[in-house]
Parts: sequence; C-alpha cells; structure tokens
Amino acid sequence: MKKIKFYLAPIGLFLALNSFAQEKHEWDFRLRAITVVPQESAAISVIGGNIALSNSFAPELDITYFFARNFSAELILGTVKHTVKTTGSDLSAIGGPSSAEVGLGSVWLLPPTLNLQYHLPMRSFFKPYVGAGANYTIFYGADKGAVVQDIAYKDRFAFAAQAGLDVDLNRKVFLNIDLKKLWLSTTATVNAANLTPSGSPALAPVLQNIKADVKINPWVIGVGIGYRLK
Repeated sequence: MKKIKFYLAPIGLFLALNSFAQEKHEWDFRLRAITVVPQESAAISVIGGNIALSNSFAPELDITYFFARNFSAELILGTVKHTVKTTGSDLSAIGGPSSAEVGLGSVWLLPPTLNLQYHLPMRSFFKPYVGAGANYTIFYGADKGAVVQDIAYKDRFAFAAQAGLDVDLNRKVFLNIDLKKLWLSTTATVNAANLTPSGSPALAPVLQNIKADVKINPWVIGVGIGYRLK
C-alpha cells in the first residue's frame, strides 16, 4: 500500500502542475438566490441564556476568474439581515422571569468572501467544484429593538469552505447549485441600563455592558444561474 501511495503522489503532483500550466483566462458570473441558516450559540454575561438568529434569504453575486485550467478564484458578494434574540435568560435581578426571551432587534451582515476553487476535470456538462477561503464580515445597520437601550457588534474574519455544481445549458449559460459553510463569530455588547429597577442604581453599570460571545457558523445554500465569458 505504501508503494502505491509513493507512485501515485508524483502523478497527482504532475496533474496539478499540468493544470496550472494550461492557462484558461475565463470569467464566470453567477447570480444566486441564497438561504442563510445560522448554527448559533453564545456565552452571555450577566443574564445568561443562549442566542437565536433568524434564517435569512437574499440574492448573491459571485465573480470567478480561472487562472489555470482547473483552478479559479471566486469573489462572493451579498448582504443579509437577521433578527436576534436571547433565549432562557435570567431576568430575576430586574424583576423579570428566570427564563425569558429578550428581543435584540436586527442586524445586517456584509460578508465579502474570497475562495480558491478546484474544478474537477470532467468531460461532461456537469462541472463540480470545491473551494476554501476567508471572508471579513461587517455588521451594520443594527436596530436595537424595543427592549434594550443599545447594541453593537464586532466585525470579524472567518474561514469558509464550499462545494458546488455547474450544469451547462450551452457554452455560455449554466445552472449553479452551491453550498458554503462559514466559521463566523462576533462579540455583541448590549446596553440594557434602561431596564435598571428603581432603587437599584448599582445595577446600572452592570446592565450597561452585557457581553455576548456569539458563534454564528452559518450554512449558505444557493441556487442560481451563471454566464461564462471567455
């Protein structure tokens, strides 16, 4: 078995180098409809509990450049909005229930993502690919909702992985199915000083700085259409 691996390794290296040597210089453009499904969890100070983010639906645009026969770089652009709340939070210190939901409004995410992709060399109209890369997620347009006084999110880098399939309709136009996973987290800071009970001024500074270390880790499922520019 070791001998087989020893002989196969140079062959794999040769095929990869051969693919790089065969320049392609092709641009692909895809427009997808995406569903973003967070796999969220959080560690929340002061009130405890967990976090819940809504699923989101949005358009997504990607631009792909082939710098070799089977290798490309893809820039993914889109923005999504999620509603946010805590679950199972202990509000007994401010006269509330020991297990409650706290609405935290909504927030927009702008996560431009750059992936390097490998396209399997298949001689058919089915063209599968895999990719990996990173993004930088910008949190903007945060709406604190009707309960707390303010909320802020930290922008963060995240790793991304991807698998997809292009199905040619003709030489230029193709259908696309795409699945991505992002390992994204953020720190949210909530100012709930407005909920300080009368007669308990010492609680105000504590409620003013509630930290939540949030893992979002979403799946992004997309279906769309592409155009190939050679």
